[in-house]
Amino acid sequence: MLLVDPAYKPDWDLPGGMSEANEPPAETVRRELKEELGLEVMVGDLLCVDWVSPHGPWDDSLMFVFSGGRLRSDEITALKITDGELRRFGFSTEAEAAVRLRPYVWRRVINALAALRTGRAVYSQDGHPLTSSQTWLRGNDAR
Repeated sequence: MLLVDPAYKPDWDLPGGMSEANEPPAETVRRELKEELGLEVMVGDLLCVDWVSPHGPWDDSLMFVFSGGRLRSDEITALKITDGELRRFGFSTEAEAAVRLRPYVWRRVINALAALRTGRAVYSQDGHPLTSSQTWLRGNDAR
């Protein structure tokens, strides 16, 4: 899997970024890959939606993980850092990604990999997958 090492934080991450105003998530990933790595891909299936609870100075957020498919060798050769947001990029095995990524990001990747195997997108909270009944129960607990 393709991972990036952002210059603005200490750990490796999945490629992507924040949406601009009125920009759908699938378009965000397409734009970010082009801006940061010169990579043009057809964004594939939605694999995971992860609600991230407030932490540190940040409010809550939604993280979307899409399939980028398999890159051809010419696409891999053409990859290059095209802006100052990244220090480097690289391809990782699952074992390498488990070490490089923060635990909550690795859980998100595990969910995305499960979705690739099953064909069913995963909804999670802080990387922990929830079933539809768990989501319904949590919502009713708040009433």
